[in-house]
Amino acid sequence: MNKKVKWGLVALILFSLVAWGIYSQLPKENKELAAADQISKGKTNKNILNVNAIVVKPQTLSDEIYINGSLLPDEEVNLSFETSGKITEINFKEGTFVKKGDLLAKVNDRTLQAQLQRLTSQVKLAEDRVYRQSTLLKRDAVSQEAYEQVKTDLATLKAEIEMVEANIALTELRAPFDGVIGLRGVSVGTYASPSVVVAKLTKISPIKVEFAVPEHYADDVQIGYNVEFTLPGELGKFHAKVYAKESMIDPTTHTLTVRALYDNSKGAALAGRYASVNLEKQRIENAITVPSESIVPEMGVDKLYLYKGGKAMPATVQVGIRTDKDVQITSGINPGDTVIVSGTLQLRMGLPVVLDNVE
Repeated sequence: MNKKVKWGLVALILFSLVAWGIYSQLPKENKELAAADQISKGKTNKNILNVNAIVVKPQTLSDEIYINGSLLPDEEVNLSFETSGKITEINFKEGTFVKKGDLLAKVNDRTLQAQLQRLTSQVKLAEDRVYRQSTLLKRDAVSQEAYEQVKTDLATLKAEIEMVEANIALTELRAPFDGVIGLRGVSVGTYASPSVVVAKLTKISPIKVEFAVPEHYADDVQIGYNVEFTLPGELGKFHAKVYAKESMIDPTTHTLTVRALYDNSKGAALAGRYASVNLEKQRIENAITVPSESIVPEMGVDKLYLYKGGKAMPATVQVGIRTDKDVQITSGINPGDTVIVSGTLQLRMGLPVVLDNVE
């Protein structure tokens, strides 16, 4: 081994010894301090609450509720004859529109027609008798009693004719109002009686909307009140007007039954259908509103928390009307304020917060 190699090895050994000595003098990492620092950082992060918020903007607020209702015909009747007899005519087509007074069906009236013909044929003779007796009475050729008797005979004859005509009218079944006639339950040749239903007649224009209002809304729904309703499968909205209310609140359901009228001139709404009725109690333009969950009641006072400079700051507010989702704020905040709407039960004055979502 030559001298250069020896001196190289000696230099390497000396360098290693010096480097180790320097490393041994360097400060070691304090694992306990590092762990404490991590705990401290964790505590700091836990004191910052992540929340959602909204920026207050004036908007239209509607105080409304949705109620299930149903459509009822304006009028509905089971048609039947007022007399008995065999049906000889049926003059309507099932499911079609008929007008008031239309002859729908008829029972056999031949016997009555014969009676009417016999009686009417006697009218001319009876009138002639009255005329002759009147002439003779003026000449004192007959007594007053004789004259009165023929007058009575004529009046009796006319009364009998009216009675027969009335009985003939009972053999005719006519529509009592305009409407749609349903499926018939009889045929020509059926023996009809007052207990036999020929068909059902339904008046569908206008049509009734019936619904039950919770008792705390009962005073708000008055005669003439406008309601809006929708029908399953229909995209449009329909408008009706309240015309009647039940006389008392149902003690079982604690609701008040209300009826409104819808014009239904086109017949689009059929009786018996389900309806979703929308009652708008009040509409306020440019209202300041916040979600209901942002309000924190404290000692009889309503509060909410505003986001200011990265911290939650409480504000006492006055509330107005409440809906299912929102609350009207009448004082305490202004448009443009940022209201915290989540984690409200964890908030306190000055708590650092981070906004995850702002609407």
